[in-house]
Amino acid sequence: MPETAAASQTNETSAHFRTIIIGILAATGGLMSGLDIGVISGALDFVADTFKASTFAQEWIVSAMMAGAAIGAVLAGWLARISGRKWALVGGGVIFVLGSLACAFAWSVSTMIAGRALMGLAIGIAAFTSPLYLSEIASENTRGAMISTYQLMITVGIFLAFISDTLFSYHGQWRWMFGVIAIPGVLFVIGVLFLPYSPRWLMMQGRREEALAVLKDLRPTPHEAHAEIRAIDEQLQQRQGGFSLLLKNANFRRSILLGILLQVMQQFAGINVVMYYAPKIFALAGFVGTAQMWCTAMIGFVNVLATLAAIGLVDRWGRKPILYCGFSIMTVAMGALAVLNHVGMDSQAAKVLCVFLIMIFIVAHAMSAGPLMWVLCSEIQPIKGRDLGITFSTLTNWVSNMIVGASFLSILGWLGGAKTFGLMGLLNALFFVLTYVFVPETKGVSLEVIEQNLMAGKKLRDIGQKV
Repeated sequence: MPETAAASQTNETSAHFRTIIIGILAATGGLMSGLDIGVISGALDFVADTFKASTFAQEWIVSAMMAGAAIGAVLAGWLARISGRKWALVGGGVIFVLGSLACAFAWSVSTMIAGRALMGLAIGIAAFTSPLYLSEIASENTRGAMISTYQLMITVGIFLAFISDTLFSYHGQWRWMFGVIAIPGVLFVIGVLFLPYSPRWLMMQGRREEALAVLKDLRPTPHEAHAEIRAIDEQLQQRQGGFSLLLKNANFRRSILLGILLQVMQQFAGINVVMYYAPKIFALAGFVGTAQMWCTAMIGFVNVLATLAAIGLVDRWGRKPILYCGFSIMTVAMGALAVLNHVGMDSQAAKVLCVFLIMIFIVAHAMSAGPLMWVLCSEIQPIKGRDLGITFSTLTNWVSNMIVGASFLSILGWLGGAKTFGLMGLLNALFFVLTYVFVPETKGVSLEVIEQNLMAGKKLRDIGQKV
């Protein structure tokens, strides 16, 4: 009996380790997104000087990536369904490498915008496919942490890009800023080639034995693998599908709209305002030259640490308590930053306080809306409509991201720092209320139970209740 228990424990540990390794490799798709978000922050001023770019041109150099990502998110649903999650990730990685090299060798604003759009196309594919793949290989007890790993990789990518930008900024080498990030893209493609196929995708293709083999490697016991296969099979027996489901099934439309709302909340909270334009925000506080860059790099480091904390908490505290905490802190931080901009930042203490408030905002977002919106969007869609549902939410993410990136400098010039940050504070207060009204708690609940509750017509905030 002790030997049997020891063997069971060994199998469980081995399965858990394999799942973690596979999850980290798949989540590395987020690294590409983070590298692209981070690199433009440090490169933008140098690119603008080289090409004499106007404010409008700079906004589009930033937001071209999001436009490409929106297109990539739409294409990703088709790619992930036809070729599988694995090969969609490989394709995204290859396009990312090509895009980063195109930016490195750009000779005008238009070619830079084209290269940024190509990188965005790759990121849109990865942003759709990585969380989807992670949700389909993880168990219900590790799903939140696994999908949050994708957001962690985004923050790692942002931090690495900030550090790289800072080092290259001493000599204004913006082309190297873009060129060097092709290296992680190549490593990502190589790593993904070793990933197994998603068991749910295999089942949708009628490849039951292959799906079972994958789950036997990822679950502690064969019994759990067989039980999950039966649950997936029952889901697939239900008559659902794509656009016909969207048009005919009101419950699926509700999950689509919730996914859209979640991504709007994530982006309009203001995180990418800070990430894209951090040096310009620090310039408002009186920081100049490389001091702006090192402050920005510090933000990237804090972002990584806070996301690590979120991974440890998401499957313990639950989704909603963390979101409540995050939106509350972001409301206070942006409100205080608005007041600080209004009274002025002439003293050294005021400058330090500005940096501190931005850090607090970053921590709050990285622990809450940053990772958890991806977790929730991957959980709330029914299996046969999952590709379509996540396509809509991912598309919304990048369209919202593009709106923020393309408008912030203009809004800042129009309203000024105090009113701009005050507006961001009000939006975060609104998102706290929307979380209470619409967002479900899905901690420890299987995807199958969430789908049953959704299709039974329960309120959106209640679809995470255990049956």
